[in-house]
Amino acid sequence: MESHRRVDAVYAGYALDSRSDYRAFLRAHARALGALESAAGNGASRLPLLADDLAALDAALPAPLPLAAADTDGFRWGLRYALEGSRLGGAMLSRQVGAGLPRSYLCAVHGKGEWVAFQRALDSAAAEGGEGWLGDAVQGAQAAFALFAQAGEAEKAAVHG
Repeated sequence: MESHRRVDAVYAGYALDSRSDYRAFLRAHARALGALESAAGNGASRLPLLADDLAALDAALPAPLPLAAADTDGFRWGLRYALEGSRLGGAMLSRQVGAGLPRSYLCAVHGKGEWVAFQRALDSAAAEGGEGWLGDAVQGAQAAFALFAQAGEAEKAAVHG
C-alpha cells in the first residue's frame, strides 16, 4: 500500500488538463511502461497506445528506465499485477484529461470480466508457485511501483525544475 501511495503522490502533481503537464505525465509512464512490459512478458502491451498519444502531442517515446528484474515467475506476476492494476487507475485518470487531448493509453481499460480473470490466474499461479513465489511476487509489484515513481519524479524535475 505504501508503494502505491507514493506513486499516487508523485503523479498527483501533474495537471492532466494541461497539454505540457499531460505530455510529461505520459512521458513518465512511457519510461516505466517500456521496461515493465518487456520484463513482465505482458501479452497486451499498452506501449503502442502510449506512443500514439505522445505523437499526437508532438513528443517521441522516451527510452525506458533500467529495471533490475529478477528472472522468476513470481516476480513477473508481481510486475503484471501492478501493470494490470494501473489500468484501473487509468480509467479514473482519463476523466481528468483536458478536452482535445489524446487518451488512448488511459482508456485502455479491462474488458468485462478481464480483471477478475487476471486475479484468478494470479491466485492459481500463486497456489502452484511453491516456496518463495509470494515473496518474489511482492518484490515484483514493489519494483513496478518504484519504477513508476522514479519515472514520475524524473519527468517532473525535467519539466518543472
